[in-house]
Amino acid sequence: MTSIKTTPTINSEIYSQLLVKYQPRIIKTEEENESFLAVVDELMSRRSLTIEEDAILDLLVKLIEDFEEKHYPLNGSTPRSVMLHLMEAQNITASSLVEVFGSSETVNKIMSGESEISMEQAVALGKMLHVNYNLFLK
Repeated sequence: MTSIKTTPTINSEIYSQLLVKYQPRIIKTEEENESFLAVVDELMSRRSLTIEEDAILDLLVKLIEDFEEKHYPLNGSTPRSVMLHLMEAQNITASSLVEVFGSSETVNKIMSGESEISMEQAVALGKMLHVNYNLFLK
């Protein structure tokens, strides 16, 4: 007997309540960006999120990314400098990266610039830091 995996569905009533609470929209000002960053920080600090909260988090992160890409282009940034900046902004330590990179030795090599970030590592790092993995690829 084969089991069919179903993807959890969003409860539209709960999701609607979250939309009313957070009112996500295209970010046009620095103040709106800061406000949504605070919401993202609050959601990320929780031990676990409901499916609906996770969907709101993804939406807010995308809105923030769009605003910041437009207003703060990362022209001269390298994958390493972007990683270091996001780690600092999100209070993530090097030891937290062992789960992404596999060992503390690899973490040290990547942080020092001795090694490049692989595609697989970039994807995992993007998930951890809630950004597009392409930021970590040359």
